[in-house]
Amino acid sequence: MDTEASMRPSTTPRSRALATEAVHAGRDDLAALGLHAPPIDLSTTYPSYDSRGEAERIDTFATTGAKLDGPPVYARLDNPTTARFETALARLEGTESAVSFASGMAALTAVLLARASMGLRHVIAVRPLYGCSDHLLGAGLLGTEVTWTDPAGIAEAIRPDTGLVVVETPANPTLAEVDIRALAHSCGSVPLLVDNTFATPVLQRPVEHGARIVLHSATKYLGGHGDVMGGVVACDEEFAARLRQVRFATGGVLHPMAGYLLLRGLSTLPVRVRAASASAAELSRRLATDPRIARVHYPAVGGAMVSFEVYGDPHRVISAVRLITPAVSLGSVDTLIQHPASISHRIVDEGDRQASGVGDRLLRMSVGLEDVEDLWADLCQALSDPPARTTAGSVPESLPAGR
Repeated sequence: MDTEASMRPSTTPRSRALATEAVHAGRDDLAALGLHAPPIDLSTTYPSYDSRGEAERIDTFATTGAKLDGPPVYARLDNPTTARFETALARLEGTESAVSFASGMAALTAVLLARASMGLRHVIAVRPLYGCSDHLLGAGLLGTEVTWTDPAGIAEAIRPDTGLVVVETPANPTLAEVDIRALAHSCGSVPLLVDNTFATPVLQRPVEHGARIVLHSATKYLGGHGDVMGGVVACDEEFAARLRQVRFATGGVLHPMAGYLLLRGLSTLPVRVRAASASAAELSRRLATDPRIARVHYPAVGGAMVSFEVYGDPHRVISAVRLITPAVSLGSVDTLIQHPASISHRIVDEGDRQASGVGDRLLRMSVGLEDVEDLWADLCQALSDPPARTTAGSVPESLPAGR
């Protein structure tokens, strides 16, 4: 028996648990390289003395969008560090491939452009969506046409030029959920895109229920520390190839340092999401019995997001929190709260916003990793006490901003 060979890591590991994949995916080759931490490749260009060979590789990419074999050519085509993150995210979502972008909106833009390039410019979407996603679709900025409908109207809304059905579940900011499997069935041959930013693959993997495209604002839970911006699309390799072509042409690439931070963030994703979800569930339970709260929204799938409607002035709550940070975005280790009607969804037409459940008294909270009793104490005082008089750091109500 070859003892040395028997001690080497398997090149084709058996199916592994999500927590294990989160730690090891994208890092499978490190031991063979003599490394423990993934390296960061900051090169924008790479030397090549075989220009004929490079011409053939670039021709292959231009016609197929397939990953380039051999060393990188230019950072807008590919980067070894961001490729590690893509490999890891695809493994976590259970897809063949993933393609990363500079932001979640850049990722959504690439999907829409890729479908439009095939002559499929019609999109069906279910509200609510993140405010800027709603705006991108509704304003027709990319030459697309959108039909807004509820889940029951998907099949009837499909046209010959329909290229995509878009849904976010749990939805931003109401946390409304849809049955992904039923929705995918209604889509027929039209690809269903699920924005999985809120749930993450820790709580749901949309492709297991029939979705064909999974979108993340990687800025949120995947990064997890409020210090990196990015987006990513998980899908089959055929569509990934087209996305790479769009990314190369439009330039919405993920920076290698961001790719490194996102890969590092994935390693603690299951631990962070589960811990924050436990606190969020407890806070939602307490809020549901609090007489100052009119309604609580918390998804059946769980998660670290809680939305609630207050009887009083929501702006007073925003002004009064002390431990919780009043800020847009979500998914960080610290708890954030914001008023969607004023910021993240301000750009959505008021009538559409109200009709999709984004009312003026709704607050959205991204629960972090603080002790739940400290968070509850801060919420209680903010709900009860008048706000301190301050204008520092205030956000104009007309400003559209991050999720």
